[in-house]
Amino acid sequence: MAKKKSIHSDETIALYNALLADLPDVELKGANMLYTSLNGHMFSFIAKDGEFSLRLPKEVLEEFIKKYNTEISVQHGTALKEYALVPRSIFENTKELLPYFKQSYDMVKTLKPKPSKKRPA
Repeated sequence: MAKKKSIHSDETIALYNALLADLPDVELKGANMLYTSLNGHMFSFIAKDGEFSLRLPKEVLEEFIKKYNTEISVQHGTALKEYALVPRSIFENTKELLPYFKQSYDMVKTLKPKPSKKRPA
């Protein structure tokens, strides 16, 4: 089956893939909402509106929000308390964002895997 074409620009997809370059066991998923997940736990995503959000440990989240003058990500009217909205200028600076992305990945590695929702063939 052919994968759906993403609504996001090639540049946005390339920037996201650049973050993944150092994490070979993580792949970019989705079409309208690009995201990364590990063991059933999502840890980053780009919403349809193009805003990038990153899941961070509480103490890192607070530091990130203060340092980059940003806020908790809000999707469909709900605050995602573990996710920071990443300013576009920081998303475009892969070198600066990468340590936070790795902390996000490291955090979800510690979580118990969620059972798969896929039905057996």
